Amino acid sequence: MASYNPYQQQTPYQQAPPPHSPYGGQNGPPSQYAGTPQPGYAPQGTPHQDHGYFPPQGQAGTNNDGGMGRLTGQMGGMGLGGDAAAPYRPNKKKNRHAYHNLDQPSGPQQAFGAPSAAQYGPSNADNSQHYGTDHPYAGQQVTQAMNQFPAPASAPFSPGLQASNQGFRQPSHPTPSAGGPGVSQGKVDPEQIPSIPRLRDTATQYYLDHVYPTMEQHLPPPAAVPFVAHDQGNSSSKFARLTLNNIPSTQGALTTTALPLGIVLQPLAALQEGEQAVPVLDFGDVGPPRCSRCRTYINPFMTFRSGGNKLVCNMCTFPNDVPPEYFAPTDPSGVRVDRAQRPELTTGTVEFMVPKEYWAKEPVGLRWLFLIDVGQEAINRGFLQAFCEGVLLALYGDHQHEQETDGEQTTGDTPDSPRRIPLGSKVGFVAFDRAMYFFNCNAKLDQAQMLVMPDLEEPFVPLGSEGLFVDPYESKSVITDFLLRLPGLFSRNKAPEPALLPALKATQEALASTGGKIICSLSALPTWGPGRLFLRDKNDLHGIETERKLFQTEHAEWRTMASKMVASGIGVDFFLAAASGGYMDIATIGHISAVSGGETYFYPVFTTPRDVQRLTKEIEHTVTRETGYQALMKVRCSNGLQVSSYHGNFLQHNFGADLELGSVDADKALGVMFSYDGKLDSKLDAHFQCALLYTTASGERRVRCTNTVASVSENMAEVMRFLDQDAVVSMIAKEATTRMTERPLKDIRNALTEKTIDILAGHRRTGSGSHPPGQLVLPENLKEFGMYILGLLKSRAFKAGHEPSDRRTHTMRFLKSASPLELSLFLYPRIVALHTLPDNSCFPDPETGHLVIPPCLRASFGRIEEGGAYLVDDGQICLLWLHEHVSPNLLEDLFGPGNTNLADLDHNLSSLPVLETHLNAQARNLIAYWSSVRGSKALTLQLARQGLDGAEYEFARLLVEDRNNEAQSYVDWLVHLHRGIQLELSGQRRKEEGESTGMGAGLEGAMAGLSNLIGR
Repeated sequence: MASYNPYQQQTPYQQAPPPHSPYGGQNGPPSQYAGTPQPGYAPQGTPHQDHGYFPPQGQAGTNNDGGMGRLTGQMGGMGLGGDAAAPYRPNKKKNRHAYHNLDQPSGPQQAFGAPSAAQYGPSNADNSQHYGTDHPYAGQQVTQAMNQFPAPASAPFSPGLQASNQGFRQPSHPTPSAGGPGVSQGKVDPEQIPSIPRLRDTATQYYLDHVYPTMEQHLPPPAAVPFVAHDQGNSSSKFARLTLNNIPSTQGALTTTALPLGIVLQPLAALQEGEQAVPVLDFGDVGPPRCSRCRTYINPFMTFRSGGNKLVCNMCTFPNDVPPEYFAPTDPSGVRVDRAQRPELTTGTVEFMVPKEYWAKEPVGLRWLFLIDVGQEAINRGFLQAFCEGVLLALYGDHQHEQETDGEQTTGDTPDSPRRIPLGSKVGFVAFDRAMYFFNCNAKLDQAQMLVMPDLEEPFVPLGSEGLFVDPYESKSVITDFLLRLPGLFSRNKAPEPALLPALKATQEALASTGGKIICSLSALPTWGPGRLFLRDKNDLHGIETERKLFQTEHAEWRTMASKMVASGIGVDFFLAAASGGYMDIATIGHISAVSGGETYFYPVFTTPRDVQRLTKEIEHTVTRETGYQALMKVRCSNGLQVSSYHGNFLQHNFGADLELGSVDADKALGVMFSYDGKLDSKLDAHFQCALLYTTASGERRVRCTNTVASVSENMAEVMRFLDQDAVVSMIAKEATTRMTERPLKDIRNALTEKTIDILAGHRRTGSGSHPPGQLVLPENLKEFGMYILGLLKSRAFKAGHEPSDRRTHTMRFLKSASPLELSLFLYPRIVALHTLPDNSCFPDPETGHLVIPPCLRASFGRIEEGGAYLVDDGQICLLWLHEHVSPNLLEDLFGPGNTNLADLDHNLSSLPVLETHLNAQARNLIAYWSSVRGSKALTLQLARQGLDGAEYEFARLLVEDRNNEAQSYVDWLVHLHRGIQLELSGQRRKEEGESTGMGAGLEGAMAGLSNLIGR
């Protein structure tokens, strides 16, 4: 009988659990840890195991005087306690979508209040019986064939359902009054303050077994939670998130809330398994139907009149004549008889093939041009070899080292070498140091030919634009041989100064006729040739007003090159590896990627082999994610509203013009702010449409339309109940980063604090007047808002104190283009304790097939236990932090036999070895799952051993609830916000530029008020 390997990966993160405990037991094989057991360690799965891997030193949760205890500020005098429950009050507001009755059968009519956290249970089992038939999503269950996530909802589009102000959220949990249970001697109970991990865990469990119906449920799931959306005519929140799903009718009413009215757009967002693909529709040479007045594209919220002869625009209400080729009669209720067969009338996100009048140039498959630094620094530090490996992995996957067999090439259409980029796409290769090197990789050649271009003043493409690009699968053997030999070809290179701008000029000319994407590596400051850069950050501008000059380029040639890239339909992605943490002038180099819609990957201290896997995975992701080029974007909104500003990475020549992007991909997002130019009718909905005109990687010119709808209300309490916390945080973060080049950082930090107080005071003024003045009342859907803003203040973009300008600028550009998912993880990381994982965690549930996801911990050193092992992920890096007293048995389980000493572990480790131990399988499954709920950055491990690794300081920085990063702790921050709210409500608050965000006077009174914290 063949042996069964219980740790063999079945799917990326659904690894089957072992049939027996690897640590032995009464019915299992002998323990693999034969001999005397280590003190404090019990075999996993035995009745004697209480805490997993715990050493005998101390008690769990005690503070340690050394190591991390000196790195992280403690709460200091804050008590601990428990939660209290409050009755759930269902919302009774009627859904405003009744004005777009599209004659669909009605779904369930109950309100969308969700159960409390306790009702979700500790596992991912089917909760339909637990929820009961009255739950809003009862009946929309997930079958085992749907793998990890649920399939589309069975309920059809029904615009007349009850609106929801709760979604999956828990009922409110008022904090006991001062002196009551859970409050000791007037101290604040940190357990009572809102918890982001609790919110995420609750929502994650819920959406494992339920879908998100985009019309029936007004509030979308949290951004950091994986879910399957059922598009019912309103676009999924993966593509568009409104800050307010119930909009005030006037500008004055919006001003009282201090909330931003905006939308976060991610038009090419990746779909999840189980979701329906975006429909692609072809209307031939006439193109898709549009409003003749405002040019809005056809969408589910347009209505038909006069028997189907008139099409009424939902934006401007203009009645358009229906073209003869699009005519269909309507039934007595005014609904087209063919509506069910028209995806553009039933789906919120669709794509239209467009005729030649929409073409700027003949669309072709995407041209990928790899611009490779072959200078001395790239060779010495192994960056060149790692980059070549990444390109091979991106193009050919695990088959990159396969060679020709019997003189025949292996094409991309064979099972042995699956095509990883669309048919029609081509690739080209250019290297540079003080000169440029063009490579001809034609399939008819035995090996690549190199042509040298020494002219840096007026470079040109010696091969011609067509001769430079080849099909990567027809030329697989030539490209593979070329990339494997490239590091050796320049191994004796002594040119330490690369000439980057001339190389960019040459590649722009090569792609000018078609457009495309440039993937550029760089390992040193380009100080040679035209456009040479110099050291601008000399540490003399930090902390003063002129520091903002370091966050933008002052080089006219680089600005001109960025504009030329966009005009040619070219996007640029940079992979920058700083030499020993040196200066790279990301403000100037990254300006090209930011304006062109690209991305900058930054490795502050690139180390081989630690960072090789991360680099190769990120190159692979860049090439294989959905990417378009030659893009234009236009956002339209209902009468009474107008676009006031855009925030993101793009080019806009003047306000009101379309946004221009050289390229656009699945990970990029931007924010759009709206203002009022009239009064909205509360009897009608407000509509928003984003139209992205772009060329796909396969060479098709399309328009992707994203349609979003919101109710209009004159009741401010209803407005507060339907706001989207992740969208509000995203808009505030994007607007703040836009101001970094205009205002001093101190002013921006103060503005963020003042904005937070204004929003919470606005809720206190409009929606919670019945509560005592001394209580801090947080909106139900903004409970965690204060923590997110504190995380933003502690980020490298805005934090006080010294921070290299490269790090600030890179974080600034990231925040401007980050999706809500990436931003949520970045502002508050997810932390899991490996040493206390239950036996069934991180394995598929035997009944549902869902991965059993362990709960996350709060980001505070007070949650760190002596002898513990923790995985920490903020969407950018993933740390494995190991306490200095970690169990040797745990180290062996994670890293293999013989690895019992913390100091002997390989500090360059980037992934866990594949072992047949229970804990190793759990950790690898968890990492694989996290990597699927993430943005553009690859998930690779970095060790942070207490007292041994510099990454320990990064671990301390990620504990955002503590006093660190030149900012106060979470509890202190809430106290400060509460004091500001009290002053605002009493009319005593003064908003002064440069006002300190410290605690100031009156701490005792604010602390007493915080002890009466209430969530509503």
